[in-house]
Amino acid sequence: MTQIDNVKKKGHPTFNVPNYGARSRSRVPERWRKQRGIDNKKRIKRNFMGAEPTIGYGNPKSIRGVRANGKRIMLVRNAKELERLVKGKALEGYDITIASSVSLRKRIEITHLAGKANLSVTNGAYK
Repeated sequence: MTQIDNVKKKGHPTFNVPNYGARSRSRVPERWRKQRGIDNKKRIKRNFMGAEPTIGYGNPKSIRGVRANGKRIMLVRNAKELERLVKGKALEGYDITIASSVSLRKRIEITHLAGKANLSVTNGAYK
């Protein structure tokens, strides 16, 4: 796998939810919800109501899942798994991400091994 240079992903507008005054209430989170009302202007795609998420906003397959530095992410759950990947040279063109369930002690160990192998860790020895 080769590294991709100058990764620039497409942008998209903010997909706001027309919830009619509920923004002032803290219990209503700001996230996209598909509109399902029979007379809803957003559902029938009126332009003044703003954009809806559609398949056209997706990035090309070649850069999907690629970081800004041009590398993909490999999830590592333990030190043995990282050692096996380093020996097999499967990490060329990848950055390491440590799984969220890994403890701080093991996280430090994995970060140390990755440093020896000249691999960058996206979420290093912190938790």
